[in-house]
Amino acid sequence: MWAKHDRATDGWLPLWRHMADSAAVAGLLWDRWLPGNVKALVAEPLPKGMDDARRLVVWCAATHDIGKATPAFACQVDSLADRMRAVGLDMPGRKQFGDDRRMAPHGLAGQLLLQEWLTERFGWPERATVQFAVIAGGHHGIPPGHSQILDLDAHPELLRTPGSSESLWRQVQTELLDACAATYEVRERLADWQRVKLPQPVQVVLTALVIVADWIASNPDLFPYFPEERPRGEAERVAAAWRGLRLPPPWCPSAPGGAVEELFAARFDLPTGARVRPVQEEAVRLARSMPAPGLMVIEAPMGEGKTEAALAVAEVFAARSGAGGVFVALPTMATSNAMFPRLLDWLDRLPPDGLDGTVPEGKERSVLLAHSKAALNESYADLLRTSRHTVAAVDQFGDEDRVRASDDVRSAAAELVAHQWLRGRKKGLLASFAVGTIDQLLMAGLKSRHLALRHLAFAGKVVVIDEAHAYDTWMNTYLDRVLAWLGAYRVPVVVLSATLPAARRRELAEAYAGAGRDAREGYARLVQAGGYPLLTAVAPGAAPEMALPAASGRRTDVVVERLDDGLVVLADRLEAELADGGCVLVVRNTVDRVLETADCLRARFGDAAVTVAHARFLDLDRAGKDARLLELFGPPGEDGTSPRRPGGGHIVVASQVAEQSLDVDFDLLVTDLCPVDLLLQRMGRLHRHRRSDRPARLRTARCLVTGVDWAATPVPAPVRGSRRVYGEYPLLRSLAVLEPLLSGPSPETAVVRLPEDISPLVQRAYGDDPQGPAAWADAVAEARRDHEAHRARQRREADVFRLDQVRRAGRPLVGWIDAGVGDADDTRAGRAQVRDGEESLEVLVVRRRADGTLTTVPWLGKGLGGLDLPTDAVPSPQAARAVAASGMRLPYHFSYPRVLDRAIEELEELCVPAWQVKECHWLAGELILALEDGPDGDCHTRLAGFQLRYSPTDGLRVIGDGAEKQRDV
Repeated sequence: MWAKHDRATDGWLPLWRHMADSAAVAGLLWDRWLPGNVKALVAEPLPKGMDDARRLVVWCAATHDIGKATPAFACQVDSLADRMRAVGLDMPGRKQFGDDRRMAPHGLAGQLLLQEWLTERFGWPERATVQFAVIAGGHHGIPPGHSQILDLDAHPELLRTPGSSESLWRQVQTELLDACAATYEVRERLADWQRVKLPQPVQVVLTALVIVADWIASNPDLFPYFPEERPRGEAERVAAAWRGLRLPPPWCPSAPGGAVEELFAARFDLPTGARVRPVQEEAVRLARSMPAPGLMVIEAPMGEGKTEAALAVAEVFAARSGAGGVFVALPTMATSNAMFPRLLDWLDRLPPDGLDGTVPEGKERSVLLAHSKAALNESYADLLRTSRHTVAAVDQFGDEDRVRASDDVRSAAAELVAHQWLRGRKKGLLASFAVGTIDQLLMAGLKSRHLALRHLAFAGKVVVIDEAHAYDTWMNTYLDRVLAWLGAYRVPVVVLSATLPAARRRELAEAYAGAGRDAREGYARLVQAGGYPLLTAVAPGAAPEMALPAASGRRTDVVVERLDDGLVVLADRLEAELADGGCVLVVRNTVDRVLETADCLRARFGDAAVTVAHARFLDLDRAGKDARLLELFGPPGEDGTSPRRPGGGHIVVASQVAEQSLDVDFDLLVTDLCPVDLLLQRMGRLHRHRRSDRPARLRTARCLVTGVDWAATPVPAPVRGSRRVYGEYPLLRSLAVLEPLLSGPSPETAVVRLPEDISPLVQRAYGDDPQGPAAWADAVAEARRDHEAHRARQRREADVFRLDQVRRAGRPLVGWIDAGVGDADDTRAGRAQVRDGEESLEVLVVRRRADGTLTTVPWLGKGLGGLDLPTDAVPSPQAARAVAASGMRLPYHFSYPRVLDRAIEELEELCVPAWQVKECHWLAGELILALEDGPDGDCHTRLAGFQLRYSPTDGLRVIGDGAEKQRDV
């Protein structure tokens, strides 16, 4: 009976051998890799707790491939099938089975054989068998559906060949299952287990563990096929494989005791003289005092140290719950990239609590940057280079260099590694520590293949969700379902926001707690909660509690006023404001307005006085822009000075990229009207740092609100681009709550006090009470109807592929991800499903010379610019990586179906066959956009009827045929 076969070498593996290998790996995973909280989850419903749990995991791994002991599987390799026929196990040939064989994938076949064995040999009720047997059924990523089970039930010949050999097939299957039950000491436990009702989260975790064990045991570099070059005994075979795999153990922190000030001083590189803020101290106190780790929502102003508070809480939660790692979710790749080195710094400062220094893997912590362009991040790329090792079996006294860490790895209490085996698309999140885009978390609510692996990854971590206010109805639909599953796994979760609506606070808490209608009354008070900063805690099975830490004393009074929408009006005003110098941030809601504004201001102030920042840059240019903004406008040095800050007047014209995670400081803010929570985020860039050198005219923080036709009736009219981005209703509600300030009798009354006014403004804007003058009521009501209809559509469409709620204990995972998106896990299709937006194209940008040859774009630094890209060979690794780092997402013009199809057709004309090979993984399968040098210094090309112009200073401009004016981008 065979399980594995290599057509290239004709090597093979007997089924008994693979079953034993898988069981041994599962035992090692349980003992040395699985976090304590996941073990506790599996153990809870079982009569003998941890002892039963380990036995169950090992037995499930041992029996997962029993479906290979069937003619439908065994017929696939003629030479091995003939050997089985020779001993009496008759079977038709593969061609004789025809398409019917597809009805018996070996996972499903194994599920039915296990159910039959439990029923016939041990008297289990059939209904009780499915919750255990479905683990085998789903070990290839998709639990069987009801129709698949019925189809195979109707074709027993696929499980055993009818006739004289049928009894022999049954005997072999029974002997294998009996042997597993005896060897792994399960036989005597089955009577008790038949009364167990496995919760669905436990079934998911068991399935994922079996998948991991199977993948490891199926790696021929770790578990060589027969005949082996160096035969080993069973114990040494497993030990050599585990040494070669070298999986880092879970994080096992001790509860950090002592004063919070001492904890923060040890974990973070705080500025000289910095003190722990009250919200940070209260968050740690609450994490220590909750009945059990659960959900904590931290609402506090921008720049108040929420990230540090979250990491401190995560350490406390992990120590209390047994979680073995941390995942930090952020809105964008840019914010994820910015967070990654901060996580590494925190990890470097963690003590080696719970790390067993006696074994090589005990000194490592696995780390991941989780987004589609992670390998282009320098910090992560360094880890990839220094963590590289060969995954192969290592004999006890073999070549130790194969498992020794690089000598140039960063020095830390525990070595940080991007583990070789954990780099796969489906395995990556199994690393202990990860930073990634929110998509990675939302896809835990998306019906997709191998979803169980993603659930296992999050089940063993503390999850931190930053910028929780930044997600729309579509994304929140997925987030709420994911929170419900995280709550069922008892995963500790920390949610961060500066501007969270009260209704959303309640929704998050109810989703995590799994609060049904009867239990929701206890959550009503979360909507009425006043005060700011505010902490909300939800422990499993307990009523929510809230805490109101004192304000830190940091305060900024921002004077707000209207500014008519017009480029000349803006330029005149800034000319007056910058008479004595100063730095101004102008935030526009569309890239179109960013570029128009920048052109106008450069004509008035000169090119050197204006910087542009938006999302329509190449990846490397965008990263350079962010770094330059931090260099010029970031925090002052320890001496309180900022020598690189522009001395004369300087204007940064930016899109929404200025709202999130950039620690920059400006003297004056001009912003298009936007929803009030985002407006407050933008205000957080005003007078953010203590400076003594602000020009006298700009020593009062001021925010000029524009992008509105203030004279329109019956209500002021936001510009078209803003309405397209945000919708009319959120903009009108924002206007309504700001109207008393904007229409006040004097500047002294037009003040937004930060942080005191943050929560009141947000709650009024997102509440249901009427706001604004009575004359606006009809227009606002109509906008609200359109807004609610749009949100309802988002919910309906998001629900199509959304995972179901956690069902009652004992209900098997049969059909768990039926009608899903297939193998879309962490692909462009998967990411698109968890975000509401028009389909967009991502391209890699190169330069085409006049002679037709290709190079990397010429302005890239670090020797990456102008590198030759041969079209008859694979480019050099340096050049290919430079192209991969020159990615850009095309704007909405190219998302309309006809334009999209035409654009793809034109881009595919530059498909270079020599690049479509595995040795060119950076470029294979990518769409390449070639730009040509223009007479004005910009690069340009045409695509799908549009003229594209690109420069490293301004990014991408899109101009329609015959248009003098660029479109909204």
